[in-house]
Amino acid sequence: MAPADENNHIEVDEAAEMDDEAYGDNDESTLSTSLSSSILAYRMENGRRYHAYKAGSYPFPNDEIENDRLDMQHAVFLRSLDGRLCLCPIKEGIQNVLDVGTGTGVWALDFADEHPSAQIIGTDLSPIQPSLVPPNLSFLIDDAEAEWQFHQKFDLVHGRMMTGSLKDWDRFYTQCYNNLQPGGYVEMQDICLPLKSDDGTLTPDHALDKWSRLCLEACEKLERPLDVAKSHKRRMEEAGFVDVVEVIYKWPQNSWAKDRKLKEIGNWTMTNMLEGLQALSIGPFTRGLGWSLEQVEAFLIDVRNDVKNRKLHVYWPMYFVYGRKPESNEKI
Repeated sequence: MAPADENNHIEVDEAAEMDDEAYGDNDESTLSTSLSSSILAYRMENGRRYHAYKAGSYPFPNDEIENDRLDMQHAVFLRSLDGRLCLCPIKEGIQNVLDVGTGTGVWALDFADEHPSAQIIGTDLSPIQPSLVPPNLSFLIDDAEAEWQFHQKFDLVHGRMMTGSLKDWDRFYTQCYNNLQPGGYVEMQDICLPLKSDDGTLTPDHALDKWSRLCLEACEKLERPLDVAKSHKRRMEEAGFVDVVEVIYKWPQNSWAKDRKLKEIGNWTMTNMLEGLQALSIGPFTRGLGWSLEQVEAFLIDVRNDVKNRKLHVYWPMYFVYGRKPESNEKI
């Protein structure tokens, strides 16, 4: 699928709008650290499980429901990129790769399988990764906002869906730069709120639009912005990266698009959203906006209806941004 220019509109499948009844509710590692009980512990909040290590740093849960959703979300990324794991050039014989915010470790697992000669490290705040992994993959429980203390330099630093995870993105990119080999790449793959519709079918009166903007407001108060993806390119360049490339895809919210591939991505995105809506909302809304759990659940009823409404031609802006650390003798 070619990347979507922000000015290019996705063609609407008008027949899909006539068949909304077809969508019911049913459509919807080895740990390399010495893990203390505090790192392995979990914390329950509003019926969902959250990480206890550096509690509150990440506003979304890490329970089995969310982990299954993250694995499904990986399939959407693969479909969008035609099976590729990243867009940046991968040199032959790549040696060391860091996957920051690895989550369930599914991206790192695939990369390790594709590049058996490379050593992959996946880091995350939560110990939710599998224990049976390829010999060239290891997982660390680590805080990406702390000082990085790796002994090796990397050829690639990868991060996916890190929006809402960090406070100081400039420091993050400085650490990426300092921990890369000359000629190495950093690549970020991220959503960027608010949700959009090019034809105005999503209006401020819709619950989905309100949800999108309330998420922005809540995470801004938590100092974990959800629109940081639009600044990835600038921040990479300011950190010293060159040849920075920004590619923006449009992921339809459901199957409203006419294009077959976009329709498929839309179906996956809808399922992903319906299964993850509570997880994405409870932490930010209760912590950032002071809502009660009951208020959140009541509000999400209308949001779910909008998610499934194919008359709303909504899409998620998906940013893929990568940059290269200059060679030591390269003139800039």
